[in-house]
Amino acid sequence: MDTMQGLKRTHYCGDVEGIGNEVVVGGYVQKIRDLGNLIFIDLRDRTGIVQLAFDDATDREIFEKASSCHSEYVLMAKGVVRERESKNPAIKTGNIEIDVKDLRVLAKAQTPPFEIVDDTNVNEELRLKYRYLDLRRKVLQDNLMMRSKIAKSARDYFYENGFIEIETPMMIKSTPEGARDYLVPSRVHHGKFYALPQSPQMYKQLLMIAGFDRYIQLARCFRDEDLRADRQPEFTQIDLEMSFVDVEDILEIGEGFIKRLFSDVLNVDIPTPLPRLTYKEAMDRYGSDKPDTRFGMEIQDISDLVKDCGFGVFTSAIEAGGSVRAIVAKDAAKTLTRKEIDKLTEYVRGIGAKGLAFVRWVEDEPSCGFAKFLGEGELDAILGRVGAQKGDVVLIVADKNRVTLPVLGALRLKVAKQLDIIPEGYNFLWITEFPFFEYDEDSDTWVAMHHPFTMPMDECIQYLDTDPGKVIAKAYDLVLNGTELSSGSIRITDYELQQKMFQALGLSDEEIEAKFGFLVEAYKYGAAPHGGMGIGLDRLAMIMTGNDSLRDVTAFPKVQNASELMSGAPNVVDEEQLKELAISIIPDKKEN
Repeated sequence: MDTMQGLKRTHYCGDVEGIGNEVVVGGYVQKIRDLGNLIFIDLRDRTGIVQLAFDDATDREIFEKASSCHSEYVLMAKGVVRERESKNPAIKTGNIEIDVKDLRVLAKAQTPPFEIVDDTNVNEELRLKYRYLDLRRKVLQDNLMMRSKIAKSARDYFYENGFIEIETPMMIKSTPEGARDYLVPSRVHHGKFYALPQSPQMYKQLLMIAGFDRYIQLARCFRDEDLRADRQPEFTQIDLEMSFVDVEDILEIGEGFIKRLFSDVLNVDIPTPLPRLTYKEAMDRYGSDKPDTRFGMEIQDISDLVKDCGFGVFTSAIEAGGSVRAIVAKDAAKTLTRKEIDKLTEYVRGIGAKGLAFVRWVEDEPSCGFAKFLGEGELDAILGRVGAQKGDVVLIVADKNRVTLPVLGALRLKVAKQLDIIPEGYNFLWITEFPFFEYDEDSDTWVAMHHPFTMPMDECIQYLDTDPGKVIAKAYDLVLNGTELSSGSIRITDYELQQKMFQALGLSDEEIEAKFGFLVEAYKYGAAPHGGMGIGLDRLAMIMTGNDSLRDVTAFPKVQNASELMSGAPNVVDEEQLKELAISIIPDKKEN
């Protein structure tokens, strides 16, 4: 095996230029073309590919060494840049090649379990098992390099705006934050556990109490919950908190960051101020608190038109305090056949609806399964209200609003994807004025939609005890193309109001002290008004790179069962380690 002695890299492969220049490059063999008296090697690094050329004028020892190379060998090459005869416009260095004068084979490689190419059909589980090879693919390297640019842009922006980067602990006290904690047993304190932070929430509030005024951190967070394409058990958020501010100040700094980020990384201008919808507007129009507003198909209420009709499905829903609402799929009648609508019916039943009514307008007269229950002119009134025309399909759900709205919101997205009507682009949106509580019918109680330090609107405080449904939070989310990027709020800083809030949530004095005592104690010593938010760096990177899964922007991701296929984590530990922690393992009955 050769060494690097006497060679020092002067250029990355994708940056080689200047005919006549002597250069030194290093990288992996992407491809070899051995034509007998000519050998061409495509050498790859994270910046791209450059062609190494060997011919009759090449030293015989170097030529033989080149002929012995195979895919993924690690090489360094020194030579002179010259014009390439057979040019390749598909790559940055396609007009030049390197006439090699010195070649070093620094490492040989076995044949990899799959070809290192961008356009691959290889099973993802195999690629994740050999993630270090998968990461050699340009598409993944580009994703991670863009993620790095996002992180740099964030730090640059917040530093320039007076924020101080402070790291908060990774091993903390377990406190309720909505998901299960990952627990870390203590060797010193037997029977006691640290938790990995779901967010730095309480620590960043304590930093405001400490007087740091503007805090920023690219914070690692952990949640032991079921995974989806846009969820990993460990993730990074651009976490910030500000003192002496109101909602408008935080939204302004957030918008400034988004504008700066997209300009820095994608050279895209995001117009500001960003649009806003209240939570109620978003749910009424889109059936979601994180709506994708790149396309229409908005939800429309037709309850007043059908409340006296003869169709029991509609009238019974209205009588029970619900509503009848519809979406219109424009020019979709040919695509949404009866068979496809049957599939959609099964889909909505699977997410909570009792069924799906529809009007499909193919011929001169619309086809409507419930037309026989309608009086004269009622169908025309419905079609007129929703703006349906020949060629359209109207999809209708009747139930309580807590069913009707989210079901139609999900159906709206599903149909839009099926019709392929969602345009490219970046639609940002603030969602504001979230309800403070939501009613849980199973437990017949009001439960908090946010962490207990969220400030209610000043005018709503009077309803905390008497009418929780009227309480609106000083909370806000940032949404991009239907994905929640950020969640934040103004925090409660008044000790007495915080106690009142705990009581409204049904917490006893003992529970308050056990879970939040140290933070409540801190408020007794004076706290400036403050608020903040956490922006999901992973989700930003996923959308900005045009991907649908966080695995494509995470170096070593977990799969759906939260395991990492490459290293085999999680795994068993030896008995000695468990003894030190005073832990014994109860055998899983499923494994016996």
